[in-house]
Amino acid sequence: MNRILQYLTVTAILFSACKGGDKKNTPAVAPRDTTINTKNSYSGLFFDSTTMEKFLGQEKIPDSMADRIRSFYNARNYQYAWFLDGSIAEYVPTFIEMQNSYIAYSGDSSIYDPKLSVVVDSIKNGKDSFNVKSPLMVNTELNLTKQFFRFANRAWAGSNEQPKDLEWFIPRKKINVASLLDSLIQNKGKDVSRYEPVNRQYNLLKEYLLKSYEIEKAGGWPAIPAIAKKVLKQGDSTIEIVNIKKRLFVSGDLKENDSSQLFTSALTDAVKNFQTRYGFTADGKVNNKLVTEMNRPIGERIRQILVNMERIRWVPAEPPPNYLLINIPEYRMHVYENGNLMWDMGVVVGTPAHNTVIFSGDLKYVVFSPYWNVPPGILKNEVLPGIKRNPNYLARHHMEWNGKAVRQLPGPWNSLGGVKFLFPNSYNIYLHDTPSRSLFDRDQRAFSHGCIRLHEPAKLAQYLLRNDPKWDSTKIAAAMKQGKEQYVTLKETVPVYIGYFTAWVDRAGRLNFREDVYGHDKKMDQHLLAMK
Repeated sequence: MNRILQYLTVTAILFSACKGGDKKNTPAVAPRDTTINTKNSYSGLFFDSTTMEKFLGQEKIPDSMADRIRSFYNARNYQYAWFLDGSIAEYVPTFIEMQNSYIAYSGDSSIYDPKLSVVVDSIKNGKDSFNVKSPLMVNTELNLTKQFFRFANRAWAGSNEQPKDLEWFIPRKKINVASLLDSLIQNKGKDVSRYEPVNRQYNLLKEYLLKSYEIEKAGGWPAIPAIAKKVLKQGDSTIEIVNIKKRLFVSGDLKENDSSQLFTSALTDAVKNFQTRYGFTADGKVNNKLVTEMNRPIGERIRQILVNMERIRWVPAEPPPNYLLINIPEYRMHVYENGNLMWDMGVVVGTPAHNTVIFSGDLKYVVFSPYWNVPPGILKNEVLPGIKRNPNYLARHHMEWNGKAVRQLPGPWNSLGGVKFLFPNSYNIYLHDTPSRSLFDRDQRAFSHGCIRLHEPAKLAQYLLRNDPKWDSTKIAAAMKQGKEQYVTLKETVPVYIGYFTAWVDRAGRLNFREDVYGHDKKMDQHLLAMK
């Protein structure tokens, strides 16, 4: 999970691929660079700006893309980008292959332009020749630029759907398509991965996607009938174990193909690996709940990978050096310092009825022995009915009126425990301690009203205050129990990202999957299918 933000630049993806954009949000058109001429140009070939304007009008190019095309050619003083000395440039086939590869693995054919592919193939095979004034030549030039911009926006920036419609409120990355095209030209189509504006996690998932296609092509993995025993473990011997071994061998969890009926130590290790990858307690035992997870069809996992690759297009390629990442479906928080994962801990997140919001903020305050200000919804639905039933309700729950609101007093009974961590936001979500420790023993931990409960809150407090000599572990422990609220302002804020990834490749190179606890995958999948 750590690589999801560690390798993917916070170039958050906010780009309109082929649909029109709001003119007021389009960057100003770059001025024309008239210092470029036939003596110092790259290609030595130029065309007239009026030809481009005619093309933009005939093709009905949306304003946002039209202005980017204008900027690109203004910066080049209208020299050709895709033709050199009347011949098609060597990086044109590279781009076409990049586009076709993307379409093949993503299944997204929405950007495919069959007419352009026919023209490029014809040129590449030497069936067409051009002179500088050829209409076909300049039209092919402008179509290639338009197509590159469409490809870059879609493949590297993601869909142009509004984030709020997909319940994603982390600012999406922006890419400079003209700069990317300049890089393709300057590098002659070589080493594209060096400047490709995507997180390394994207390409790691893509590798597993291609492997999954091969598994699907070969018939998928074998189904496992429900097991008769409650639990199968090392030392057991039954025909059912043969099917489990086949399944885990196909997915790569079991390294050697073993057709025996014995539950071996190698199978125990394979089961543990599978359990780790899918968020189960890694005890090496098989029950029917685990069998159900193993029986999910490969096609379902392929869709899950595609959905998460789309999300990863939205996130930064290079995050800030120090930050916190909470992955809701994983129920874990990861702490990074200087770009390296320092440690992580379990968390409890909101229930499906009280989703934890996907957003980012800057952690600014550590609050010891906090009051719990009862949210309006809980006040209306739980506290006020409780007061009607029992006039002593507030006293019994260590609560008091605070104006027209209700708050719970600091102490061991407090719902926020001994400390909370604030990163001011409009969703009223924060990190906090909790007196309900038993929930951290569960594999799935969606139990809160939306805020995020921490398994080791004191450890986070110590980490955030590690450079403040006034705070050591002893003073932090005392402040958490003092019964009097105390705010501490951090000398430097720490970015916090609350994300939602149900598939990723971990630091050990293993493909992980988690349950779609809020149904966001389903909504995203429908969105992707609608685009094709």
